[in-house]
Amino acid sequence: MTAIDFTTTVPSPARAAGAAAQRATRAVAGRSTRLRLTVRGRRVLAVLAALPAVIALSVAVLGGGVALASRDAGAPAGSFTTVTVAPGESLWTIAEEVAPDRDPRDVVDELVRLNALDTVLVQAGQRLAIPAAYGR
Repeated sequence: MTAIDFTTTVPSPARAAGAAAQRATRAVAGRSTRLRLTVRGRRVLAVLAALPAVIALSVAVLGGGVALASRDAGAPAGSFTTVTVAPGESLWTIAEEVAPDRDPRDVVDELVRLNALDTVLVQAGQRLAIPAAYGR
């Protein structure tokens, strides 16, 4: 009988494939690979991207009421007069009456801002603040 030499080994197909994969990995290692994000990674990235906008909006909302909550005295007592709206009157007619020499559009705008009105519609019996400079 012939003796079998067990010192030399024949590579198995799996071992050969693994070696080929290692060589391919080393060859690709020099090139950049495409970044792949999971769903969780995309969510984290979206939250991190939106975080500065959320912080800025929070500061604006929370800091916006500072002027309203101040303890300043406001306007002097004699700087305004009050007018009660008569039936059939509008802000336009009141503006023409209190400031006949000025453009009624500007006066109406000033009255709306001064009295914090949502619209230019007024109702009979409503009290409006008029700057004393206009007088009535």
